[in-house]
Parts: sequence; C-alpha cells; structure tokens
Amino acid sequence: MTKAALRKMYKEKRHLVSWKNKERFTDLVLINFQKLDLPFINCVHTYLAMEDEIETENITRYLTFKNPGLKIVVPKINLDAGEMRHYIFNDDIEMAPNSFGIIEPVKGEKVNPAEIDLVLTPLLAFDKSGYRVGYGKGFYDKFFQQCNSNVIRVGLSFFEPEEIIDDINPYDIPLHYCITPNSVYTF
Repeated sequence: MTKAALRKMYKEKRHLVSWKNKERFTDLVLINFQKLDLPFINCVHTYLAMEDEIETENITRYLTFKNPGLKIVVPKINLDAGEMRHYIFNDDIEMAPNSFGIIEPVKGEKVNPAEIDLVLTPLLAFDKSGYRVGYGKGFYDKFFQQCNSNVIRVGLSFFEPEEIIDDINPYDIPLHYCITPNSVYTF
C-alpha cells in the first residue's frame, strides 16, 4: 500500500482504539521497550503524545532511572522552514499547543540534534523493513538527517507492521527498532 492509503487507514484504526485499550497497549509497549539492550543514553528526544498516540512519559521515566542525568528533549515545529527545533524538557519550560493542537515548547534551551542519542518516534504505520508512515510533513526524516550517525531511532506503534510500504523514497530513513504491544522489531 502507499503511504497515503496507509495514513488514512491507520488514522481510522487508531481512532477506534478505546481509552482502556490505549492504556493497556501503552503499558505493554513499555514492557517491550524495557527488553531493548541499549547503551548508556545521555540525551533522549521524545514526542509529546497526542490523544491517539502511545504515551512516552513512562518510557522517559524508565530511561531516566537507567541513565542518571538524562537530558529529555522535545520538538517544536517550525512550519515556515518545514523542520523541527529541539528543546530541553523540564519543569520550568513553558508549553502551549501549536496550530495542529500538539503541545510544544514556547521557548527554552535549544539542543543540537547531534547531541541526541535516542529518538522516540511517532508513527501511524511501519513495515517489516523499518520504514514508517508519519503524518506526511517529513519532519522526522529531516530531523534524522541532522542527528549523529549513532542515534538510535525507535518507533512506537499500537499495531503490527505492514509487509511493505510501496512508495518509499530516498529521503525516508528507517527505524532501528519498532515496539508494539506484542513485539519488538529490530531492523
């Protein structure tokens, strides 16, 4: 299937996940995430989940426990430039919804993408080669190009993979792992 068809299908599928199942799936994703054999992480980039996405808060708590002094970084979308900027996430940072309704920093301490060790990546669907279908703006693929070559890209999904995404292009950067409630996929 094409990205556009998968995007439409998985938006509908996610919309049908009940609040109870979302909580259960998020817990199962955390359990599976804990199975990853990760190196010491100094800096993790995480999305702030929208209502129908897997929450990342418990994963970042787990990572903070395993990696004392961990810096947590969150994105801010720059629509004019078609890219994301990255800010330290802490109790002092002012947050507000953007034009898509996504909570993001108003301002704060910027982080260079080259400093990031691990990226928790939102997605709608993914395939068995680690390619993902996001929301269609290309923010994460551009961001991945700015990261260091050792950055670990981890997708989080409610659903199991598709066999293949038909219209992968040269700018698409695959994940290293994708975690679902049932499995850990390594690419």
